[in-house]
Amino acid sequence: MNDTPYTTLPLWPNAYPASGASATLKRLNEDFTVTELPLQLPSGEGEHIWLDIEKNGANTAFVAQQLAEAAGVQERDVGYAGLKDRYAITRQWFSIYLPSGKTGETPDLTQIQHPEFKVLGQSRHVKKLRPGDLQGNRFRIVLRDVAGDSDAMKAIEANLQAIASHGVPNYFGAQRFGFDGGNVEQGRAMLAREIRVRNPKKKGIYLSAVRSFVFNEVLALRIQQGLWGQTLPGDVMDEAGRPTGPLWGRGRVVTTDQAQALENGVAERHATLCDGMEHAGLDQERRALVASPVDMSWAWQKADHQAGDQADQLVLTFSLPAGNYATSVLNEILRTTEPDRHTENDPAAVE
Repeated sequence: MNDTPYTTLPLWPNAYPASGASATLKRLNEDFTVTELPLQLPSGEGEHIWLDIEKNGANTAFVAQQLAEAAGVQERDVGYAGLKDRYAITRQWFSIYLPSGKTGETPDLTQIQHPEFKVLGQSRHVKKLRPGDLQGNRFRIVLRDVAGDSDAMKAIEANLQAIASHGVPNYFGAQRFGFDGGNVEQGRAMLAREIRVRNPKKKGIYLSAVRSFVFNEVLALRIQQGLWGQTLPGDVMDEAGRPTGPLWGRGRVVTTDQAQALENGVAERHATLCDGMEHAGLDQERRALVASPVDMSWAWQKADHQAGDQADQLVLTFSLPAGNYATSVLNEILRTTEPDRHTENDPAAVE
């Protein structure tokens, strides 16, 4: 059994040739705009208040805390479908369990005044919002200071065309694994019984990181073996006809033949993780190996301060299904750097 510590995340391979270009991501919050695509809209009646909220520089959990305080309820009574980036402008729905008979009149939460978020509207509904209750997210991303020679610019265009036609590897984003990938090592230590994790929320975070890590390892191996965009004998396909990879857990491995051999080989390399997930009670699930951006478009712009004819800003717009990461798209285009403002406990996932 492999008990090697997971101290750093691997450099998982790209599907397309590196462009050699670089850019700055999220210099300003408005450079990363996310709009949640809900599964449904509130019906106008029910025991829950649904709130349409725009955040600017706040993470989702913080807004949930503020809403609970404003409504006079416990934090567990506040629901949301997915975490959204802090350093961004994001629009998403929250719900608050607040039966009208419990407190009398329904409070007007659109009156909340806060510098980092505003309530755009509210309506009642019959159910609480829970994680995963969304179709996906619509992104508008401004990449600033795009740098590269003429060959790099041509490669960017070629990769953008390829992504629009064939999608990108559906990797879990780095934010899933915590600061410097630390959640994977914590998960390994927990599953190896080197540490005891009593907090259910932390335990869930560590299990999710470990599970996502093994999925990424399977996807990376397929790309390393030149299998990107190909279907292997024994693959399990999703409803859209795309091959899937394992979200590890107990139960029979549903792939066969070459696909099963590849997945089992990864599981053997990470035996502590995979055996531990089975004993932790997680069930086998599947996830598409390809993420397919929808309604994707891009445009080059010139920064206001810049003289000359060279455009140095690339503006991307696209939608992704729930659970897919915008970083998987960006990583196939160019190398990005962000301002150094990360805090270790900041949950910055977009799902």
